[in-house]
Amino acid sequence: MGSASASDLPYLDAFPQPDLGHWRAAVEKVLKGADFEKRLVGRTADGIRIEPLYPAATPAQRPSRAETGRWHVTARLDHPDPAEAQTLALADLEGGADSLALSFAGARAARGYGLVADDVAALDAALDGVMLDLIRVRLDPTPEGRINALLLAALIEKRGLAPATTTIDFGLDPIGTLASTGDLSASWAEVGRRLAETIAALKTRGFIGPFITVDSRPYHEAGASEAQELGAAMATAIAYLRALEANGMALAEARDAISFTLVADTDEFLTIAKFRAARLLWQRVQEACGLEPKPMALHAETAWRSLTRRDPWVNLLRATIATFSAGIGGADSLTVLPFTAALGLPDAFARRSARNTQLVLLEEASLWRVADPAAGAGGFEALTKALCEQGWSKLQDLERETADGLTGIVAALVNGHVPAGLARQREARAKAIATRREPITGTSEFPNLTEAPVSVLDVASVQRAKLRGSAKASEQKQADLIGRLAQGGTRAEALVMPEPGIKTEALPSVRLAEPFEALRGKADAATVKHGQRPQVFLATLGPIADFTARAGFARNLLEAGGLAAPSHDGFAKDGATDIAALVGAYKASGAKLACLCGSDAGYAAEGVAAAQALAAAGATIWLAGKPGDLEAALNNAGVTSFIQAGGDAVAALQAAFVARELHE
Repeated sequence: MGSASASDLPYLDAFPQPDLGHWRAAVEKVLKGADFEKRLVGRTADGIRIEPLYPAATPAQRPSRAETGRWHVTARLDHPDPAEAQTLALADLEGGADSLALSFAGARAARGYGLVADDVAALDAALDGVMLDLIRVRLDPTPEGRINALLLAALIEKRGLAPATTTIDFGLDPIGTLASTGDLSASWAEVGRRLAETIAALKTRGFIGPFITVDSRPYHEAGASEAQELGAAMATAIAYLRALEANGMALAEARDAISFTLVADTDEFLTIAKFRAARLLWQRVQEACGLEPKPMALHAETAWRSLTRRDPWVNLLRATIATFSAGIGGADSLTVLPFTAALGLPDAFARRSARNTQLVLLEEASLWRVADPAAGAGGFEALTKALCEQGWSKLQDLERETADGLTGIVAALVNGHVPAGLARQREARAKAIATRREPITGTSEFPNLTEAPVSVLDVASVQRAKLRGSAKASEQKQADLIGRLAQGGTRAEALVMPEPGIKTEALPSVRLAEPFEALRGKADAATVKHGQRPQVFLATLGPIADFTARAGFARNLLEAGGLAAPSHDGFAKDGATDIAALVGAYKASGAKLACLCGSDAGYAAEGVAAAQALAAAGATIWLAGKPGDLEAALNNAGVTSFIQAGGDAVAALQAAFVARELHE
């Protein structure tokens, strides 16, 4: 059906045609003099403007996924016990997953757990009943990633499967290992040689790959912005292209050996734009290398840094937003972190919920049926373009770095350029979290002090002794190792002697909620010690309508730190406040800290008197709101702190604990 003309829809002539000028005039009328930029224009962590309104955009031709259709639902296999891992793997596959991510012990993604398999027999037990030629398999990067890749290849050989019929991403990522651990056990030239030899050995056996994973998770967990994550990913891919080409591999062959893992976070617009930008950037890198571009192999994982230990049920909502964003952004496969992952090893229910988050969006929302749903949307097109520009600029910055004969991303890790840049970004975000400009639902906003506990598996973290190999790397043949492992060889046989390597600062893995969670933990410990939760008394002034807003603000802030602040109907009497009743209620509460809550008029009329009375009763006194001209008088009356929107909530809560302890 063609588009309708004006004559087809004559009733439209009765309405004025809107334009940006009319919209802006209407907005200014609502703002009533408030600053348009401050109120309606946002900024991303990279300084990209987020406009309140975008015009429609013309969809541009852009790279798409290699395969049309559904993205692949990936479940992580990270239980240390092979038998238990096998049970979980089969449940995942029977429950709708069509891909497994093997997270061996030592992988950063395993979070202290991970599959323990030191020989093919143990790996075979963990994957017993799993038809490896009918599903996709990916390996999470680990310091012993080469050995894990060889073990999996040996298992395929032992089972008599044709390697070409399998779809395996072998997860080799030495640069990611350097970023995560701060250590490579050989020079970069030697690491490149081993990488090329391992890939050649796997390809000789018939495996198709990809073999290398460019994993951006270490950077994201260390606080990276979207552009920093994209820049690090592209710089890492370029480093691998150079290393493989230097060891005799054709550039096109090296390109085909690489896949990418990006993080899907809780900002829908930025995550969609980031994934779209990643494909464009990789296309540009290939063109710069003189290659005919091929689609990026792009795996997504929901954000570890956005998970919370408190009110973990909210993580289900975070995972849904991230899954939606990755799907719309064009991920080929996706791992959803179970909602209890920050608390321990997830049980079957949490794993099922993670799978179903994807399945509902695939089967019921049918997100996969449109190749690029964001195409033509002004906001998404503008953000995608901006992230391409910013990501390319970050890539160029990394490419200019040098250190001890190294260049690019490896040099930038070694000389501190990457850690320093991420530290600055992490500090800026931590400030936004502390001031609640970036609220965390269930943690810094709307905390639930009566949350019910959730269950995780009762499994101890994996403690493994670090073994040293006895063979020289130059004397070890990867192709021979696959056969030896298939015949019963062990992980120890594949280890090599350490050589003079690369040392740098390991990137930290930080969840955004940790400062508030630490305060909640302190409050819980005090609850156990004293038999009741630490209390703060809300000293309300005037009738309930006058203090409700500020009392609610104060209670929300205090409960974010685990401090109880019970609500009540106030102490209004004859149009004022019954100060004697207020002080009596304070004494009965057993609290050490009192927070005045009322209107500006109430503070002017009764704030000083109420503060003096509470101070005489031994209270440490805070006030909710801005004191204005009353600050000096209130301070003299005993008010020691003022809490208000935009203030540092973490610092305020830490001060609240100090105030309580001084009274004990």
